[in-house]
Amino acid sequence: MRVSNVTVRKRLVLTLLFGFMIFLVIDIRLGYVQFFLGDTLTSGAKDLWSRNIPFEPERGEILDRNGVKLATNMSAPSIYVVPRQIEDPAETAKQLAAVLNMSEEKAYKHITNKVSIERINPEGRKISHEKANEVRELDLKGVYIAEDSIRYYPFGSYLSHVLGFAGIDNQGLLGLEAYYDEQLKGEKGYVKFFSDAKGQRMPDEADDFTAPVDGNNLKLTIDSRVQTIVERELDNVQATYNPDGIIAIAMNPNNGEILAMSSRPDFDPANFQEVDPTVYNRNLPVWSSYEPGSTFKIITLAAALEENKVDLEKEKFNDTGSVKVEGATLRCWKRGGHGLQTFLEVVQNSCNPGFVELGQRLGEEKLFKYISDFGFGQKTGIDLQGEGRGILFNPEKVGPVELATTAFGQGVSVTPIQQVAAVSAAVNGGILYTPYIAKEWVNPVTNEIISKHTPEAKKRVISEETSKEVRYALETVVALGTGGNAYVDGYRVGGKTGTAQKVKDGRYMENNHIVSFIGFAPADDPQIVVYVAVDNPKGTIQFGGTVAAPIVGNIMRDALPELGVKPRKDQIEKEYKWLDTKLVEVPNILGLSKQELAEQLVNLKLDVAGEGDVVVQQSPSVGVKVKEGSTLRVYLGENEKNNNETKE
Repeated sequence: MRVSNVTVRKRLVLTLLFGFMIFLVIDIRLGYVQFFLGDTLTSGAKDLWSRNIPFEPERGEILDRNGVKLATNMSAPSIYVVPRQIEDPAETAKQLAAVLNMSEEKAYKHITNKVSIERINPEGRKISHEKANEVRELDLKGVYIAEDSIRYYPFGSYLSHVLGFAGIDNQGLLGLEAYYDEQLKGEKGYVKFFSDAKGQRMPDEADDFTAPVDGNNLKLTIDSRVQTIVERELDNVQATYNPDGIIAIAMNPNNGEILAMSSRPDFDPANFQEVDPTVYNRNLPVWSSYEPGSTFKIITLAAALEENKVDLEKEKFNDTGSVKVEGATLRCWKRGGHGLQTFLEVVQNSCNPGFVELGQRLGEEKLFKYISDFGFGQKTGIDLQGEGRGILFNPEKVGPVELATTAFGQGVSVTPIQQVAAVSAAVNGGILYTPYIAKEWVNPVTNEIISKHTPEAKKRVISEETSKEVRYALETVVALGTGGNAYVDGYRVGGKTGTAQKVKDGRYMENNHIVSFIGFAPADDPQIVVYVAVDNPKGTIQFGGTVAAPIVGNIMRDALPELGVKPRKDQIEKEYKWLDTKLVEVPNILGLSKQELAEQLVNLKLDVAGEGDVVVQQSPSVGVKVKEGSTLRVYLGENEKNNNETKE
């Protein structure tokens, strides 16, 4: 059958159109691949040929508020191998094994592993520069040295529970290292080189280097000067009393900044693997929960004053040594009681029956409202791991006995950081702040501040006038009452003792107490609150005023000058009690002869040095108050007048 010309032409046109469409699609696809996917495909192809040697970033440093480095980094190279590039595996394994102190068999296994790149772990991981140089000098083909680092804590166990530690991969595992790991860790970099299918380097392809991005530096609220004082005192307590544990916190009451925090037992973050995990997993100042004892009376006092339930100086209370509540006998720590006293003396004497009276005047609803307002029974929100909540009575189950015992700090469980935050609110004018320890983030290259933590005022819990009354009452506790051992000459210190029996299996333990003291200074304008608790001190009377108060006094004496607080002479004169060692003022002995010296200093010991006839130097200096029997160091020299006469 013959096909017409018209039909042929139609078929040719359709064929041409179909062919044109096919070529158009091919051209568009080629253009798209070349111009739009070219870079991506080239990069993907290169990735198939590339091998990456990682470069770890520098983990951000942790510094105190003054720039002292508390956690930093040390360079520690790591060894990598590209198995396909190694020409003589047996010889390479032998040489590497000798330098890295590993078996040849293990080295050979790494070198012949069927992977593109292999890390020698752990023997070649984070090694010394001396070892790295030894490997470099071997000039082994296919063996590479990558820059790496390890975390370094220059002060050892100093601030260990707060700082925590980082693992071998520079990942934060505990403490601030874990809490702020994202900001501290930075981003990895690498050197990328190219190799063919046999693993041989491609000579025409240049290596690519992507620089690591270092982590940001973290500046803390911690003041290393105060922290050093606290660490020293805790070491002394450990040596003197061998307690089961010690806790110390120092905080600025006006904004919530933690100035120092420590506990015992402690550990060296660089060697955390050698320590029982129960030691480093528990940051006692924020984790531990126990009966506070009499330090809790500050809350009852503040609530009673705020609600106008007591006039401290005009009202009196007769303490017979105990009080009966619903058939239960609640005793004062002093056998026979304190007798008739003002409520200010109730505070000074830490009289339990007197505080039961204040609790009863407040009533269950009011007292527990203030306890909640002061932050007990809830986390403070401090930026540290593992914070506890404490334990309070269920309000629905609070009866007269529970109300009475709570009023003097028994039957409830609180954390140390809760107590510091609450007492800070009681003495700072009435504002409860969230404690915090991360002050600001700093760019490690430019040193510019990236962000700052601003103080967080949660609420007003009492008035400024009430806070002023609380401060005065607690100042008299130190000058005239049970807190006398925290008295510091030249500084107005206020505070409260605490002695709490420990509970085991629902029963109070015999002769096993947590003794504590919480103090603040200056009493009229507090700049620091210090809390110290000692768990079961051995070989001593277990009272907060005996064990903990002197520790806080020592910390205050040395920390206040470091904070720029100058001594004054307007403090309440200390009332000395039986067995107290009185303070005496150091006289001016410059210019006295040996004989005159011996005649005058009857209440101070002498440590004499020098060959001269008269005193030319003395320490402590004139006017400083020291305990009777303290040592006065003097240096004897020649009388300048006699020297001048001799010369003439």
